[in-house]
Amino acid sequence: MKYLITLFWGFFIGQAVNYIGSSLSGSSYDFVVASGMGLFIGVMVILIAKSLPDQRHEHATK
Repeated sequence: MKYLITLFWGFFIGQAVNYIGSSLSGSSYDFVVASGMGLFIGVMVILIAKSLPDQRHEHATK
């Protein structure tokens, strides 16, 4: 469930960042590019989080 929420927020934050960035640069807004970038960044966040050690278990064993 936490992965689904991460992808959900990655999608919407990607949309917002692309919309604001395209408005500031004067270019056109592209929904497909914004969706792809947001989901890609969401997947990267998930992979980085999975590669880090789980600190909750380290404190429980001490």
